Amino acid sequence: MPPGAPADEAQGSRFSAAAGGEEDRALNFSLRPRSLEEFVGQQRVKQVLGIAIEAARQRTEVLDHVLLSGPPGLGKTSLAHIIAREMGVNLRATSGPAIERAGDLAAIVSSLEQGDILFVDEAHRLARPVEEVLYPAMEDFELNIVVGKGAGARSLRLAVKPFTLVGATTRAGLLSSPLRDRFGQHFHLDFYQGEELSRIIVRSAGLLNVSADEAACIELARRSRGTPRVANRLLRRVRDFAQVGGAAQVTVEIVRQALDLLGIDNCGFDAMDRAILSAVIDKFDGGPVGLESIAAAVGEEADTIGEVYEPYLLQEGFIARTARGRLATARAYAHLGRSRPGHLF
Repeated sequence: MPPGAPADEAQGSRFSAAAGGEEDRALNFSLRPRSLEEFVGQQRVKQVLGIAIEAARQRTEVLDHVLLSGPPGLGKTSLAHIIAREMGVNLRATSGPAIERAGDLAAIVSSLEQGDILFVDEAHRLARPVEEVLYPAMEDFELNIVVGKGAGARSLRLAVKPFTLVGATTRAGLLSSPLRDRFGQHFHLDFYQGEELSRIIVRSAGLLNVSADEAACIELARRSRGTPRVANRLLRRVRDFAQVGGAAQVTVEIVRQALDLLGIDNCGFDAMDRAILSAVIDKFDGGPVGLESIAAAVGEEADTIGEVYEPYLLQEGFIARTARGRLATARAYAHLGRSRPGHLF
């Protein structure tokens, strides 16, 4: 697919970290590391988290509440499961939008055993009434529940067993200050380097019984947007390509052919990435332009662009975010083969 493909073409090629159906989710779970030792990358996070886990185990205390932030696909859910395994406790997983009422949260928290992990994905989307119930549960391990309505309403205080809340968010800035301050540990996950992604691909290839040479793994890593989830997804698609083609081993030539067919370019951009860059350059004269305008131009939700696509484009220097909106950089013009207007020099 050529650079600058229109938005309707972009809808058909989604290899971003947020994409994927039930099969992808099941395979991603099977490829997840099961311990901090197996977890590749995020060295500082692993070191600090490992110390906190070991200290809690030695004191036989519950682990302090943990907040994990960063773009999708970098390992927040995997780290939550690893924390539970390292602590030797159970994990109960839910998400912010799934907890609609304070009573829903009370039911979940009251069912937890001593030291259990409550994992809340998309923590920034918790409703405010739910947060109000969560505060005393996090601080004092108590639930304050209002029973009845009107003049007959009364407040009940219910003790719960000490637990650890692990919150994950792609938008840490949207967390309310009272909630954010109640997390004792906050870790931000960064995009992965090529060498780290290559190691992840080698491990995943072994689990999937895929024979791939070193150059193929390096090429896959280079086009994986610094994201393990994308790397694993592309590996499975390349495996399909090699199998149907009758190849005994995945080579760098097979990787390039497969990814070119999928519309994944040398920077790891899919059709939607290129549509976003093209919209900023061609429809808005390189910017500045607001996120809502970009979303309308490419036919995508503004939240999806802001959470899934924009972080990597910013990280790699293809767009710049200013007070007035997004700007296309010289790298974006060069990548799409466009000439920069004279007024931008």
